[in-house]
Amino acid sequence: MSMEYTGFQNEMEPALRLVAMPADTNPAGDVFGGWIMAQVDLAGAVIASQRAQSRIVTIKVTDFIFKEPVYVGDLVTCYGKIEKIGTTSITVKVVVCAQRNRYEKTCIKVTEATVVYVAIDEDGNPKEISK
Repeated sequence: MSMEYTGFQNEMEPALRLVAMPADTNPAGDVFGGWIMAQVDLAGAVIASQRAQSRIVTIKVTDFIFKEPVYVGDLVTCYGKIEKIGTTSITVKVVVCAQRNRYEKTCIKVTEATVVYVAIDEDGNPKEISK
């Protein structure tokens, strides 16, 4: 059962927005879960790299839940917020919503994930994140 999701509006920032296209589907014609995972990683990386003010790399996905399908033509928005900042790592919570009709504001939560990134220097070594 799809339900409108609005909990992100005051607590998360939009990090990525795109339309699911036919090229994003698997052989059965459904939007491929790996495509959604890639968008989550990109969105989380935007937030993490802005906070770290450096390059970052993904080191771990601690949680990933697919709640509803994404369909071709859906307007997909990834929202995120930093949950934790360590010495060199940043944990980002990402919520993905889909607007089935791009001309209306109804947004269905389709996926949520928690991703951990590490800040790195020019040589690819872990870099301390300034507080």
